[in-house]
Amino acid sequence: MSSLTPHTLIVNQVRIALEEDVGSGDLTALLVPARPARAVLRTREEGVLCGRAWFDEVFAQLDPAVRVTWQAQDGDRMVAGAGLCEIEGPARALLTGERTAINFLQTLSGTATLARRYADAVAHTKAQILDTRKTLPGLRLAQKYAVRCGGCANHRVGLYDGILVKENHIAAAGSIAAALVQALELAAGRMVEIEVETLGQLEDALRAGAPRVLLDNFAPADLRQAVAQTAGRALLEASGGITLSNARIYAETGVDFLSVGELTKSVRALDLSLRFSLS
Repeated sequence: MSSLTPHTLIVNQVRIALEEDVGSGDLTALLVPARPARAVLRTREEGVLCGRAWFDEVFAQLDPAVRVTWQAQDGDRMVAGAGLCEIEGPARALLTGERTAINFLQTLSGTATLARRYADAVAHTKAQILDTRKTLPGLRLAQKYAVRCGGCANHRVGLYDGILVKENHIAAAGSIAAALVQALELAAGRMVEIEVETLGQLEDALRAGAPRVLLDNFAPADLRQAVAQTAGRALLEASGGITLSNARIYAETGVDFLSVGELTKSVRALDLSLRFSLS
């Protein structure tokens, strides 16, 4: 796991993003007089806000004289047309930082918005929506934060904080039972989960003492049978083929979790707009 603190991580992510966009300097911003300016950020569509810290850090790195005043918090629902923040400072810094700051905010808000839609779809059940490791390279912790802002939850962050035994691990170990024995010995208090593809494999996993089982590509009818068969002996997670349109059906089977790769791998940015005026 990275030893970076959340703040240090944000600082580094913003630094890299500014380097790839600004490079040796913003040529277009030189067309603008070096004078104070003001800008208002609005959302063109409804959604959930996420990414304020990244947005703020962009302008902090460009010019500490820039001031950002927010009217909304991360996790807040937004209506179309709502003002999100006001920015004041040197015009060139505001214009240079505009795209990078919005890139972070629109991406993370898009993730949080989709997460909220999933969370709302299953709110009447006990099932919790989980993200996966299918994330944008370099933005995993940011996206997982966005998932939480949207009301869903995180599965393991990476390969270091939990064990998910999959079919290739089982094949290499020789059996479900053998793979579980090794995993539980290695876990040291971390999450241990094993993936199964049939009800027969589920029973093998339960007999081997699996604390948590991922039911891969089970149809809803089979999920209901798996819940009955398990009878509370392990936590159950459904994965595969789950979409916003059918999440409710899967959640109503009685499983504990639904894992959805779409939360972080199929990002649709929220539509945001920053309008400037010179002071």
